[in-house]
Amino acid sequence: MLVPLFVPAEAEAAHVVLTRRRADLRRHAGEISFPGGRQDPEDANLTETALREAEEEIGLTREVVTLLGDLPAISTFATNYLIHPFVGMIPAGQRWRVSPREVDAVLELPLRDLQESRTRTRLQRRGISFETDAYILDGHLIWGATYRILADLLERLRTTGSDGRLTLA
Repeated sequence: MLVPLFVPAEAEAAHVVLTRRRADLRRHAGEISFPGGRQDPEDANLTETALREAEEEIGLTREVVTLLGDLPAISTFATNYLIHPFVGMIPAGQRWRVSPREVDAVLELPLRDLQESRTRTRLQRRGISFETDAYILDGHLIWGATYRILADLLERLRTTGSDGRLTLA
């Protein structure tokens, strides 16, 4: 999966690109996630999978992505998927072309605001009520594996150099 970052011309802080999955999907319906999916046999490696899936889901061409590195793999609890996140810088001002089969919306959220929106919340899924860490920003609830990936990203992301370049620690 790809964790796309960009810095808008009018802002100092990096933004992250997320998707809201369609509400009628069988798994993770309506949830906020990163562009990504399963590896296809023709994918040379998981990096290629992340880039291909981002192109299929939101129209982000791989040629504009500068990979910064990867984050530790994270598993989902309910569906037991193992997610391999790759962080990439992209130019600001992308025009998104969403896959109508999978994506309801593309979100561009400031990392600083996300970090400040961290909270605990009570959710109910499949008849089970539980409390979990989450980010709630502008009405968007981000929890589960996406929350954990963002928390790891926020912990490891650094600004270096006089040009404000982003790196992973």
